[in-house]
Amino acid sequence: MGNVLGDVLGLAAGVAISPLPIIAIILILATPRGRLNGLLFTAGWILGLSVLGAVMLAIASPAGASAHNHPATWVGALKLALGVLLVLFGARQWHRRPKDPSQAQLPKWMGAIDRLAPIKVFGLGLALAALNAKNAPLTIAAGAAIGSAGLPVGQQIASMAIFVLIATLGLLAPLGVFLLGGERAKTTLGNWKDWAAQHNIAVMAALFFVLGLKLLGDGISILTS
Repeated sequence: MGNVLGDVLGLAAGVAISPLPIIAIILILATPRGRLNGLLFTAGWILGLSVLGAVMLAIASPAGASAHNHPATWVGALKLALGVLLVLFGARQWHRRPKDPSQAQLPKWMGAIDRLAPIKVFGLGLALAALNAKNAPLTIAAGAAIGSAGLPVGQQIASMAIFVLIATLGLLAPLGVFLLGGERAKTTLGNWKDWAAQHNIAVMAALFFVLGLKLLGDGISILTS
């Protein structure tokens, strides 16, 4: 289990460092129902990651993801494909980055966050976790890595739970500041939001490249060993 955690913690950190969801929860926390909506958004995020990871585990375990304590060939092919996908997304993000970070613009849907009903806030968290172009491949890769390790079911579930916890730290940090930071929380979160908005595309591009190359390396290693 220790080896598996070492393999997936980097993927979990890549999910946690997600500027748009971090900006989204900061905007949500600034709404009149900030406490409730922040908790609902985080719950949706956790559910999205958990469901996606659980589906991958359900597929990987009975599908022969592990052969003689070694990941099966299809796991290597999956990681290779996900790595290529992330590198391509990284190149696309880098090409789209603004030359002047101060000119960066947030997606238009963020302007409607203060008008979302609680159920839609929950759905937004779920979608940003499970349907995000970065988070979905990384969660799938983590599920494949856990499923290919030949662990007992209990350890597989525990490993995925740890992955989800680490992957949620990016949201838990602003939520914790809001709940515990008192009067200074608004200023702190505002500064975080401004920085994330300006550097969102560059950060995403770098993460796509680094994590994509990691998955490419993992996939090649599995296929050639």
